[in-house]
Amino acid sequence: MNQFPDFNFAAGELLLINKPYKWTSFDVVGKIRNSLKPLKLKVGHAGTLDPLATGLLIICTGKLTKQIDTFQAQEKEYTGTMILGATTPSFDMETAIDAEFPYDHLTNEQIEQATSTFKGDIEQYPPAHSAVKVNGERLYVKARLGEEVELRKRQVTVSEFEITRIALPEVDFRIVCSKGTYIRSLVSDFGKILNNGAYLSKLTRTRSGDFLLSNAFEVADLVQYLREKREENKVENNPL
Repeated sequence: MNQFPDFNFAAGELLLINKPYKWTSFDVVGKIRNSLKPLKLKVGHAGTLDPLATGLLIICTGKLTKQIDTFQAQEKEYTGTMILGATTPSFDMETAIDAEFPYDHLTNEQIEQATSTFKGDIEQYPPAHSAVKVNGERLYVKARLGEEVELRKRQVTVSEFEITRIALPEVDFRIVCSKGTYIRSLVSDFGKILNNGAYLSKLTRTRSGDFLLSNAFEVADLVQYLREKREENKVENNPL
């Protein structure tokens, strides 16, 4: 556990959090906001992580929430694992496999060469199971209701994409990309380039701008610290 500094949440704090598996980004914000009570402060995050993803989540409090857009715009780095030979509607493990393909014929060279298609400025569709809003409603809400929606392409930039391990059907990778990049969509498209299928089985955000996951707090540790400080402040009659 990292050593906690003397926080000044009202003036504004930037908290680096390691988002747990299956937590939403809003779950983390809510947990921290509740831990700061009775202080009534703005708390927000800079860059959503999918529930099945883990890793660096930047949380801003107080006056620093005005800079969320600046932090959110920064370059991101991810590591992850894709599964070749199958697809899912959500492009990850949230939904069940809906198609399977033989993959034994794929060579390491083919897999590594396929990364070149996704380097530089590329266009991609967001997953139907995503938090993108269409006419004011989240896409994942429509997807879960079985409603069809018109997806619009968006341009993103992938500056680095490397394969770090191949043990078919698993393929590990590292990606450095611009904000708004959907790794699930990239993995799905990667499978198509190989005339195959692929879905994301693991994803971790390791960096956002100059902020590193290695410097992040665990949610449970931070919440425990804040609760202990709150109890101390009740006795001392001082704010956090």
